[in-house]
Amino acid sequence: MAMSRDEIFKEVQGVLVDALGVDEEEVTPEAKLMGDLGAESIDFLDIVFRMEKAFGLKIPREELFPAENIITNKDYISNGKLTHLGIEELRKRMPHTDFNAFVDDPSISKIGDLFTVDVLVNFVEGKLK
Repeated sequence: MAMSRDEIFKEVQGVLVDALGVDEEEVTPEAKLMGDLGAESIDFLDIVFRMEKAFGLKIPREELFPAENIITNKDYISNGKLTHLGIEELRKRMPHTDFNAFVDDPSISKIGDLFTVDVLVNFVEGKLK
């Protein structure tokens, strides 16, 4: 049986509460995994593992969090910002993500802001279809 978006959100919320030790109220759709919930890169492995278990999915880490390969590629970075090519590559790899705010200031330091709770819900929703 297909899960509703609300059910997926509740499940993702539970994963993040367990993985990051945050309170349920903190895990809102717009909460940024790193900025608001304090996730560090090591936590992403745990989040992927817990989401695989919760949803019965196989999730390649670079599919959910593909930025790593991009920020180390000289063709995609210039002066600490993603180039147009870099943004296009990220869009291709992260169709479940809203890039509107990021495009105005594509600093590498802001890439973490793209990973919100809502992005995880979109990702799972797409995987389950």
